[in-house]
Amino acid sequence: MSENRGKENNDEEQLQGAVGGEDVIDDPILEQGAIVLRGYVIERINTEDPSRHVTSEDLGGQSNEQQEPQIKEVVEQLIKIADELNKNAELQRLINQVQANCAQDIFMKVARSIFADGINWGRVVALFHLAYKLIYKALTTNHLENIRLIISWVLQVIREQLYYWLVQQGGWEGVIQGWSHWRTFTLVASMILVATIVYYRRTR
Repeated sequence: MSENRGKENNDEEQLQGAVGGEDVIDDPILEQGAIVLRGYVIERINTEDPSRHVTSEDLGGQSNEQQEPQIKEVVEQLIKIADELNKNAELQRLINQVQANCAQDIFMKVARSIFADGINWGRVVALFHLAYKLIYKALTTNHLENIRLIISWVLQVIREQLYYWLVQQGGWEGVIQGWSHWRTFTLVASMILVATIVYYRRTR
């Protein structure tokens, strides 16, 4: 029993260390996940709102973390998948209605819905895309304290739902070879729509 309590305490400490992402040094999958997420958010903002200059430090990271070629390549691949998401106007309209200050339990419900019947890179990007929308709203509404919270929620989803799948893919670099274009858009669009519908049915 004491061993179980020790494991629980250790898990809690790791999750606490994941807040913001910059101090996640005990686990490469989580550490890189936080860096890739920040890179994804920065690239999306650069594309959609070029006048707004956002750095890794603004998102709780370190100044040079986006310079590694492998990180850049992973982020670029995720952005290509996200470009398919952006073609779905109804999907964008629904995501845009999610409140910037949504509670953690709502975020987790939506995340669980995204991965309810499987994991693929398209669905991982869907999670990142939702997080990006919330982070962008936090930035534009000056709720900067929410940014680290949202990143910590994503890291919790990675730890609890995606971790072993990511290990099987060879880590985040797996997206470079492991993305199937023709399947991604259909699966992502359908799952996000389902997730968003679930969100509205439970909160209205």
